[in-house]
Amino acid sequence: MLKITTTGSVARLMLDRPEIRNAFDDTLIAALTSALRELDADEGVRAVVLGGNGPAFCAGADLNWMKRMAGYGYEQNLADARALAGMLKTLDRMKKPTVARVHGPAFAGGVGLVAACDIAVGSTEARFCLSESKLGLSPATISPYVVRAMGERMARRYFLSAEIFDASEAYRIGLLTAVSPSENLDGEIDGMLGHLLQGGPQAMAKIKDLIRRVSSGTIDDSMIEDTAARIAEIRVSPEGREGIASFLEKRKASWKP
Repeated sequence: MLKITTTGSVARLMLDRPEIRNAFDDTLIAALTSALRELDADEGVRAVVLGGNGPAFCAGADLNWMKRMAGYGYEQNLADARALAGMLKTLDRMKKPTVARVHGPAFAGGVGLVAACDIAVGSTEARFCLSESKLGLSPATISPYVVRAMGERMARRYFLSAEIFDASEAYRIGLLTAVSPSENLDGEIDGMLGHLLQGGPQAMAKIKDLIRRVSSGTIDDSMIEDTAARIAEIRVSPEGREGIASFLEKRKASWKP
């Protein structure tokens, strides 16, 4: 269902249901939520790569799970939806950087996984679709992350049309942050990880929290004061002091590989 391998300080979390194109159900959602929390708490892990084994990144919801949900009442569907929303929130709020490795189709909820990662690198063979409207459904739980990634205007198009679009279009609208030929996909990701591992672990967590703060608020006196307090706080932290000292002394900071 899931495969986790750790090399150095990088954990690779792979969806492992290739026979159903890594579609998820309630069991996989629970397992993925638990795995993400464990990796976030592991101080030895500095970055997480999320990918899928087999031909697809993630095909969205498992058909058998959808059949079960169709027979549920409102309260059961609400509980199921909350579990999915909680998993996406856990991925989005991880303290360490996350990279989506998108090698093939990412449909429906799979697009939500891509959008909830900090960075998303796709192969030229990747394909995307927000297919919910064709099933008479709504991409509600994934919408905060997808709209944030591609913007309201493009979300209006792809949520409503349920068109399939390719990697170059995903890059153009902001869903992907980089596109690579499939044979170079892992090399592209390794290069990105090399950059990420140069940053201080505490700084990474604080930067992610900073982005959430400034992207969801108004640039007013409160925000300006908050950003000033944040930089003052990190400058006097042990990691901040070590980073400045290493720069002035022309040596590697203690956290760098």
